[in-house]
Formats: sequence, C-alpha cells, structure tokens
Amino acid sequence: MSVDAQLPDKVCLHRGEHLQLIACGHWEYATRTLATGAVGIVAITPDERIVLVEQFRIPAGRRVIEIPAGLVGDQSDLVDEDLLVAAQRELLEETGYQSERWTQLVQGYSSPGLTDEAITLFLAEDARKTAPGGGDDTESIVVYEVPIREADAWLATKLAGGVGADLKLLAAIHLANQAVNRS
Repeated sequence: MSVDAQLPDKVCLHRGEHLQLIACGHWEYATRTLATGAVGIVAITPDERIVLVEQFRIPAGRRVIEIPAGLVGDQSDLVDEDLLVAAQRELLEETGYQSERWTQLVQGYSSPGLTDEAITLFLAEDARKTAPGGGDDTESIVVYEVPIREADAWLATKLAGGVGADLKLLAAIHLANQAVNRS
C-alpha cells in the first residue's frame, strides 16, 4: 500500500478500559482509549550515571529493566497534559529524581506493527534525587543509578540473570553516551 493510499475504515473489534483493538483492512492493532502519547526519560545525574528502573511487567511475565516512562493524558485531570510536564511528572513519580535541564530528543513509534502509540524521549540532565520514587500504588519500581560507561555490561549481567529489557533502554544508553561525550 503506498503512503498516500486511502486507508480502509477502522472497525473497533474490542474496547476495554484502557485499550481498543482496531481492524483496518487486513491489519489489527491496539490503540489507547485515554492516553494521548507516551514519554520516556534519559535521566543523567551530575556524576554521569543513568537512572533506570526495574519493574514486573505482566505481558512479559517477568521483571524488566527500562528507562523511566509513562503515559500522557491518561487520567481525566491530565487530558491536556504537555509532553514535558508528563515527562517531569513520570521521572519524579517513578524515581524520585528531578531536573532543571530538559531537552526533547526524538519521537518515534514504540511498536508500529502492533500499536499506533508514539513515544517522545527527553533528556533530563543533572538529575537529582529529591523524593522516594518507586511509582504509584499499582507499581513496585526499583531504581538504579548506573555509570553510563558501564551500562552495557551492567545490562548484560541483568539479562543473564533472567531480567528482561525494554529496547528503548538501548536507545537511551546510546543517547546518554552522546550527551556525556558532548559535554
């Protein structure tokens, strides 16, 4: 199908509280019912450590190492939430870190064959611990500070121990290295 071709009508196959399954011609994909986007944060401390999180993910059936991340506009009081505001909220909620230096890095699709969800990555430099973190009442998040130059080896050890990895994490480690090398 060419880029400018007319897409078939979308048909809702199932609607849950948070997700819908949509058919569009021969393709089926998931879309969110409430959220308007997603954000991920490449948080770097003053001593060149990247802030990472680990939490159990039901679809993966195990604990997964990730960057701090979350949904935008997924609650009734956050419908018009700005991407940067969402990133700042998620970093504080999940990790207890805050930053005054934010840069929007890139936006892309999380899994374009499965969902229409796009994620925007932000760089949070000079991130400092100001609160407990750990997520909301539905999450049990472990927070790590990993030296950026040792992140690949650290992650390999975690993977060898049976923990999964969100592939956005690999992009984040690369972007963190770029940020440290340019300063």
